[in-house]
Parts: sequence; structure tokens; C-alpha cells
Amino acid sequence: LHQKPGTDVALINGLIHVMIKEELYDKKFVEERTENFDIMASIIEDYSPERVEQITGVPSEDIIKAARLFATKDKGAIYYAMGITQHSNGTDNVLALANLAMITGNVGKESTGVNPLRGQNNVQGACDMGDLPNVYTGYQPVNNPDARQKFEKAWKVNLPEKPGLTAVEMFNEAGKQIKALYILGENPVISDPDQNHVIEALKSLDFLVVQDIFLTETAQYADVVLPGVSFAEKDGTFTNTERRVQLVRKAVTPRGNARDDWQIICDLARHLGYDDMKYNTPSEIMDEIAKLTPSYGGIHYNRLEKSSLQWPCTDDTHPGTKYLHAGKFARGLGKFHPLTHRPPQEEPDKEYEFLLMTGRMLYHYHSGTMTRRSKALHEHKPDAYVEINLEDAKRLGIKEKDRVKVSSRRGEVETYAIVGERVRPGQLFMPFHYAESPANRLTNAEALDPVAKIPEYKVSAVKLEKIS
Repeated sequence: LHQKPGTDVALINGLIHVMIKEELYDKKFVEERTENFDIMASIIEDYSPERVEQITGVPSEDIIKAARLFATKDKGAIYYAMGITQHSNGTDNVLALANLAMITGNVGKESTGVNPLRGQNNVQGACDMGDLPNVYTGYQPVNNPDARQKFEKAWKVNLPEKPGLTAVEMFNEAGKQIKALYILGENPVISDPDQNHVIEALKSLDFLVVQDIFLTETAQYADVVLPGVSFAEKDGTFTNTERRVQLVRKAVTPRGNARDDWQIICDLARHLGYDDMKYNTPSEIMDEIAKLTPSYGGIHYNRLEKSSLQWPCTDDTHPGTKYLHAGKFARGLGKFHPLTHRPPQEEPDKEYEFLLMTGRMLYHYHSGTMTRRSKALHEHKPDAYVEINLEDAKRLGIKEKDRVKVSSRRGEVETYAIVGERVRPGQLFMPFHYAESPANRLTNAEALDPVAKIPEYKVSAVKLEKIS
């Protein structure tokens, strides 16, 4: 199904509409394991396939066919990536998918569920370890007094009672509430929205530390650069999207002054006056994680050396959990959410007539810090590009490989045109990996999801011009 970007809730509601109308949904699962169905269903009444076609551009007959196909199979798994989350209504998109999984009974059994495909191999693990402003490890809330007191006792410090800021919020506060930043393994000059805004934010800081394996575009603005090590130069763990914790083993010795990231952090803490961050090996850090994190309670290196483990794994005899929500949800009953379509915060108009989507390509990884230094990958995909539909290209006199300028309210970039039918008329696509044609110079740092605070990378209003 090829929906217009930013219309996911409407499309998913349309699928559910068909399932309810034709009584294709799993009534037993809905009655026994969920709540709020009637409230959700009352909203769904407004999303007939015909109306959803008007919103999304997906033919009503395709919506009906897809709904029947998904609802009538014994098992159905839902997989999504940033095309669902990177919107100003990204949280609603995920909740809508949860509604779809529950109404078909595709939760709590093998080969089903709502499964996020993460942008990097250890995003799941980073979030599990509290790399979010509102939780400690294992998603224990910062504003929960019991959780906070447990970590205060373990770490012998007083911890804030309120959640912190997200990455985008930090850049908005740079030079104001935020005076210094310590950026580890991230290249926001390329990967964050509104590049000009990010650069001005970095320049406004009193002090910037960047810890990375290469001198990235972001590191060029740093006061201090700390040389970390790559995945092949250290021991540790990765946790993938199915909650599987896997051991990573050091394969090569770090070069030059590069050091394990955890050692750098521990030394920095000591120089700042905190003497209790003392570990001899990564396995000791894992033991502390297990002690403080119930879902990781039985995960230690001596077990991971034998096989990977999926959390929740609550003690040393627990075998791990293959899939979640068997028998019941963590909250008891699964909750249906009544959701309505909300358009993107910025849509095309007369001046900026195109809808720009940004994303990734097969051959490069995130901001290109590693892959664009690969000779073979560079030779295969050396340049950025913008994809444009044949109809629009003909109207604007643009041919394959013509140089073009793409402009938004925030900036402009020059790149090559790729003409075809992968994008629909009125839509453009650009990969964001290229520093010389940075797609995120065009995206909007102010269009955020109100809950997750994720930027709307997938919808920006732009104009396209051929460079003569």
C-alpha cells in the first residue's frame, strides 16, 4: 500500500474499519484480553475505505483487500521502521498499529506482534540502558521515587526528580539552559533536523566534547575530541529488536590513543570528583546492570558466552523470554486507543509545492561516518541525489542526473536528480547520509511529536529548481 506520507493513522483506521464491519476481527481476544474497544470502534466508523482513499491516496478496493488478507490469516506480524515514527504524530502511528495487532489477536504468540526495526543495531540496547531522558535502565521512571532511591543508593548520589531533555530539545536550549554538551558516537550536524539550527546551537555552547572514532562534521565544532573505539575494538553487548542480548568480542587492538568508551567515561567521572565509578571489565558493568534492572536480572557474561538471552530474564535460572504478552499484557488488559488523522505540521503550498521525504539507502549507514570512508561503497554510491517522479521532471524540464536545487524554509542544497516512478507526483525523496548535500538542512526541528519529541523527518515542504 502506497499511502501519502503523514496519513498512516487514517490508513490503519481504514483497515480496522473493514475488519469490524465485516466481523473479521478476533472477538474472543478482544473480549478477554482488551479494553476500550467500543470507544475505539466509534472513532473507526468515520474511516470508511472511500474516505480513507481521499486522505491517503490508497484505492478503497486495495484497503479492503489488505484488511481481509491480514485478518483472515492464523498469524500476522507487523514490522515498522522510521517511516512510522518520524512524524509529528509518530506516537499515534505506533498506537494505531497496536490497535491493529490487538483487534486481529496477533499479540502474545510466536511470529506475531508489533515489531520495530531499529535504525542501528543497538538502539534497543541503548534505550534499555536508560539512554532516554525519562527513565533509568529497564525503563524504570525517573519520576518514580522508589526507582530513583534505588539508583541513588547504588550510585551514592542525589538524582534529579524530573526527566531531562530529548536530543532535539537540547539543541533548542543550547546557549540558554544548556551551556555544554558531551556527544558520544553521534553526528547531529548530519543526522538532526534543520542543520543550520544545529550548527548555530553548537556554536552557542560554552563547551563541546565529542567522543567518536572519526573527526565527524560535528566533532569539527568541538573544544575537545576524545578518541573512542569501534565495535571491533572492544568487548560489550548489543541488544537487537527482539530483545536479544548478544556478546560482542574484541577482535583487534585499538590504534593510537583510542580507548574503550566506558574507560573514558569512568576517567572523566573521576576527574569531575565522582570516585565510585570503578570497574575492571565490561562484565562487571553487566553485573551492576543485572543488579539494578529486573528485566536484565539474569543476564551475565558467563551465560552470554554460551548463548544469547532475550529479556525479560529475571534471574540466573531464567531461560529468557521468546515473545512478550503471553497470557496477559504487562498492564493487565491491552488498551485500544481512539485515534484520529492529524495532518503533518508542514504541508506543500504554492511556494513550496513538493513533499520531501528523507531516509536511508542500502549502501550507506546513518551519517556516513563509517560507510563513506569505505572505498568500495563510495565508488558505488559517491553522490547524493533527489528522486523525482517522471511527470514532475517533464513539467520542470529536469532529466536524469541534472543538477537541481532543493529549498525549504530552513535552507537549500544542490544535488543530482534521479527520475523515475518510485515516488509519486508531488513527492521527493533524499537520502541524508551526504555532508556535501545534507538533506537535513531542509527538515524541520520545530515539528515534533508531542509525546516522543521525535522530529518530522518524513514530511517537509520544499521547492525544486533545475540549475542551468
